[in-house]
Amino acid sequence: MNVELKQQLKEMIIAELKLTNVAPDDISDDGPLFGSESALGLDSLDAVELVVLLKKKFGVEIGDQSTAMAAFASINSLADFLSRKTPST
Repeated sequence: MNVELKQQLKEMIIAELKLTNVAPDDISDDGPLFGSESALGLDSLDAVELVVLLKKKFGVEIGDQSTAMAAFASINSLADFLSRKTPST
């Protein structure tokens, strides 16, 4: 899978959500982004911000909650989702 895309996603999440004391290397590619198992502590407001960010940066819309839950499961799933939705990634 695209290592550069995953790195870019980690950096964008940290910057856009203003996560302090988190480095890209702290975010596991296959670890959950949301929920009690997540090391990031993201919530539903963060999810909304990520949806807006994906639209702005990649031109990709996430239409429904089940799609969002699948896409935001991990960095790997988000990169996979973007790879399928955007031909340039």
